[in-house]
Amino acid sequence: METEVRNNPNSTEEIDDRIEIAEDFKNQANDHFKKQDYDSAITFYSKAIEANPKSAVYYGNRSFAYLKLEWFGYALEDATKAIELDKNYIKGYYRRASAKMSLGKFKEALKDFELVTKIRPNDKDAKLKFKECDKIVRKIAFEKAIAVEDMKQNIADTINLEAMTIENDYKGPQIEDGKITLEFMKELMDLYKKQGKLHRKYAFKILLDIKTYLMSQPSLVDVAIEPNKKFTVCGDIHGQFYDLMNIFELNGLPSESNPYLFNGDFVDRGSFSVECIFTLFGFKLLYPNHFFMSRGNHESSTMNEMYGFHGEVKSKYSARMSEFFNEVYNWLPLAHCLNKKILVMHGGLFSKDGVTLDDIREIDRNRQPPDEGPMCDLLWSDPQHQSGRAPSRRGVGCQFGPDITEAFLKENQLEYIIRSHEVKHEGYEVAHNGKCITVFSAPNYCDTMANKGAFIILNGSDLTPKFVTYEAVPHPDVKAMAYADAFYCI
Repeated sequence: METEVRNNPNSTEEIDDRIEIAEDFKNQANDHFKKQDYDSAITFYSKAIEANPKSAVYYGNRSFAYLKLEWFGYALEDATKAIELDKNYIKGYYRRASAKMSLGKFKEALKDFELVTKIRPNDKDAKLKFKECDKIVRKIAFEKAIAVEDMKQNIADTINLEAMTIENDYKGPQIEDGKITLEFMKELMDLYKKQGKLHRKYAFKILLDIKTYLMSQPSLVDVAIEPNKKFTVCGDIHGQFYDLMNIFELNGLPSESNPYLFNGDFVDRGSFSVECIFTLFGFKLLYPNHFFMSRGNHESSTMNEMYGFHGEVKSKYSARMSEFFNEVYNWLPLAHCLNKKILVMHGGLFSKDGVTLDDIREIDRNRQPPDEGPMCDLLWSDPQHQSGRAPSRRGVGCQFGPDITEAFLKENQLEYIIRSHEVKHEGYEVAHNGKCITVFSAPNYCDTMANKGAFIILNGSDLTPKFVTYEAVPHPDVKAMAYADAFYCI
């Protein structure tokens, strides 16, 4: 009998051992989480779950780590599993609500907060979150009700630049004769480095002009790089203005002889997003044929509400300007094709086979990002190491394997793709047999990730990528997410 008990995996002794091992893994995971090493934390939470799959806490903790990495789909699954294991596990409802909000599912998030208030009727924090989420749901319903009326008159049509006066004490750069100049851009960057603010008249002028220009552009922009000429591709900037300035210090200012492509996610997270976007838009107006910008998943109203950009614009300018940005972002191109050989998009490839470059050109992009389809995939998808496709860990888009990349390239007669969208420790990653390159240009992302930033230099003669990496530079003492609504930071 003694031998049978020792070999029985369900014996009390064996179960106790597994619980003890699981707790050790959880403690190691917690240590990594405190150091913002979320990948390692997830690894150890997973080991804890493998040893003891009946603990709601392990799933809840891993869900929180997934949220930190913006893997909202996985976070939602884990939070749901935690609730299934323990209906009274309050953090599970909080985690699930946070994941649902990040996916724009505010009504479903509201239901979770309502459940918490029922489980704990005296929980003041739960009541507060329920009320705040209810306000968001009501606001969205109201905006939908007036959307038809809003479509008749865009914010751009209501802006009267002539009525905006320049105060005598304004010392910043001025737009003369209606055109952005290199001198203006240099003065603007100097102003921002000193934490100054561009006058709202010139800020609105830039937005009006950039919207007009972008409306004339296709959803897929073809870019020609001349032989022996340099071309630079940058990934996510995420409001890290001083790191953007470092890119220009390392690689030179944009010019007709030094063209750039910035591949989405210019704003959010970092607390100098206003400075980043006006700098980038300014260079786009100055060098329209030598400076390019792709839309990222964070150039959207939902992301901007959650991760700080709208709050920052409202703080530095006004709610009206914040709404105007939505109109402008809707016209950003979704992808660029370099020398008919390299496709560059923010997210990745598609949930279905057979998508062509012409299909991308025909996308009606003047809208908020949809939950599915080619536009969604271009903004949200990620590569995976295994073949085939899988549901996205983010809960939006898909994950695509090397065979999917190879088939897409062959069908469209391309050599490789460049995308961004993911933090990489070295600032870049080459995957799918060299056919899928990720570039991420925000070093020490969110002031916590300790990653390098990178950009890619291409030569028009052979398009072989050269990677330049760099560390984060100091910035004023304004932390990442400073303008984000605390309600979203569950």
